Amino acid sequence: MNNVTVDRIEAAQARIASTIHPTQMVQSTRLSELCGVPVHLKLEHQQRTGSFKLRGAANAVLSLTEAERARGVVGVSTGNHGRGLAYAARQNGVRCIVAMSELVPQNKIEGIRAQGAEVRIIGRSQDDAQVEVDRLVSEEGMTMIPPFDHPDIIAGQGTLGLEMADALPGATTAIVQLSGGGLISGVAAALKARIPGIRVVGVSMERGAAMYECLQAGKPIHVEEMTTLADSLGGGIGLDNAYTFNMCRDLVDDIVLVSEAEIATAIRHAYWHENQIVEGSGSVAMAALLAGKVKPDGPTLALVSGCNIDMALHHRIISGEDVDVTQ
Repeated sequence: MNNVTVDRIEAAQARIASTIHPTQMVQSTRLSELCGVPVHLKLEHQQRTGSFKLRGAANAVLSLTEAERARGVVGVSTGNHGRGLAYAARQNGVRCIVAMSELVPQNKIEGIRAQGAEVRIIGRSQDDAQVEVDRLVSEEGMTMIPPFDHPDIIAGQGTLGLEMADALPGATTAIVQLSGGGLISGVAAALKARIPGIRVVGVSMERGAAMYECLQAGKPIHVEEMTTLADSLGGGIGLDNAYTFNMCRDLVDDIVLVSEAEIATAIRHAYWHENQIVEGSGSVAMAALLAGKVKPDGPTLALVSGCNIDMALHHRIISGEDVDVTQ
């Protein structure tokens, strides 16, 4: 069974300690009142580069051999993995190319360029962009660092779970974003090792919830990528998925899907009630609680995973506009 163990996650925590910073956990007064139990928000959107993705990217880059560092790294991204990979590569003097689809918002493209990476826009899906990554690996010898299905990535993201368990060892439920599964696989592995019996709930958007559809099918399948406010949760899991499908199947206790309106409500909630600027993908754990789709029975961890939202879009949402990015 290709599962990443807590020992590997603990090793990653030591490896990336000087690159990332531990993020705050705060109790949400409004969500605690709504749910009738203490709800604690893990503010990972305040991480360097604005999302959890730096953890996995840093662990992967720091695990490269000297020969691999010399040839450079390449990856496909919906935005936040690319930004984290670009940052980690620049910190270590490694060349970095990020391939992205036309669906990725412009602010995320510019964020990656600002970190010094070369960006290539290819096609209208993660799969299209992956073709360019495969070419760079075969023709130029670059090392591919994928956004989720890689043991170093999973272990790096899992360091979040160690921090969450240390901060709230009595937690009974953890609510975590679910896309390709790298985040929730690592976090669930860490949490379940440290807090036996904890329930881990994954949250995806209704539009293009790839891992959810694959688990329903019992195997990795192609799932159409669609526009959504939770753009960082887009993309498939890969038909040759080696790690995250099995780990999600084994470690995630439940999955809920949230609508575009529920995501917008959570972005507004984060701003007006939590004083936080959060992107759609980062807000979905809060969205699930606000919509009553997760009903916790004890102290609850809700992950806030990213803040890299276009600020003009954010302004429209928090001002109450009925934003529909699916049109």
